[in-house]
Amino acid sequence: MLETAKPRERAPKEHVVDPQIQLRDRLREEAAIEPDPVATGEPAKETQIIAIYGKGGIGKSFTLSNLSYMMAQQDKKVLLIGCDPKSDTTSLLFGGRSCPTIIETSSKKKASGEEVEIGDVCFKRDGVFAMELGGPEVGRGCGGRGIIHGFELLEKLGFHDWNFDYVLLDFLGDVVCGGFGLPIARDMCQKVIVVGSNDLQSLYVANNVCSAVQYFRKLGGNVGVAGMVINKDDGTGEATAFAESVGIPVLSAIPADDDIRKKSANYEIVGRPGGRWAPLFEQLAEGVAEAPPLQPTPLEHEGLLKLFDSEDDAGSGALVPATAADMCGKEFVERPSLEVVYDEV
Repeated sequence: MLETAKPRERAPKEHVVDPQIQLRDRLREEAAIEPDPVATGEPAKETQIIAIYGKGGIGKSFTLSNLSYMMAQQDKKVLLIGCDPKSDTTSLLFGGRSCPTIIETSSKKKASGEEVEIGDVCFKRDGVFAMELGGPEVGRGCGGRGIIHGFELLEKLGFHDWNFDYVLLDFLGDVVCGGFGLPIARDMCQKVIVVGSNDLQSLYVANNVCSAVQYFRKLGGNVGVAGMVINKDDGTGEATAFAESVGIPVLSAIPADDDIRKKSANYEIVGRPGGRWAPLFEQLAEGVAEAPPLQPTPLEHEGLLKLFDSEDDAGSGALVPATAADMCGKEFVERPSLEVVYDEV
């Protein structure tokens, strides 16, 4: 008798995992990890750590690049850290070139199994040391969480052992929450400086920062506001009036001058010793160094608007409540209740 051939056993089909699913799962796992507490220990020397806040586009990067350059020329050891997701704090300092950010560099090094070193993320020019924390791409993460991650890496690189006279932190002031509020919320700096101009939006942000400082002071914080830098000052006086109202000094008023505008657009440092604008930044450097941290008194919204009072009052500004008839239009029928009444059959 012929034996019936046994069917060949098939090897089990290997399960192939979609790389996109793997990446998604890794990102979810990483996002679920709570960040380590940010250390707030004393630096190795009496370092002044100063956080500069202001509305996006108000000129923080211009102010800080020139301020840090002037301080370095005065034989101060200065570290400038950009904490804005735009990563443009150090661009002017390096003639328009962008620094590799800590977050981007960390991701690349992690993928290749390497450790981040100081020379990968910190660069220098004429005595100024500078780095950018960076931020995630649009829609791919939280900017505030990126700031937290960046500071955790700075801790690992030895931040509190570094030997600087001044550490200047450039923070976006539009959002004073999460990672963007770290210096104020966790006493990571001794004082805050706000940059503003004679416009409502920048002063709204400055007032918001003062409110954050006041709030954390009530919770036992020690950070204060040392003063205000008025950028693109056109002489109308609203920013000066704001500073007086909240109880902080004006450390410097940088004029809306065409020479400054053109040089800044061309990535030129204007705060050079012996230059036309040297006295301005020498005065600012002195004020930043010596101004004590104060507890401001932020304005209510109405008080902020009064800084811009006009003689021509176009309306009363009274709040008139809307009615259901306003919302529904001409066909509106007022009903005595929301009870559903069925017609008789």
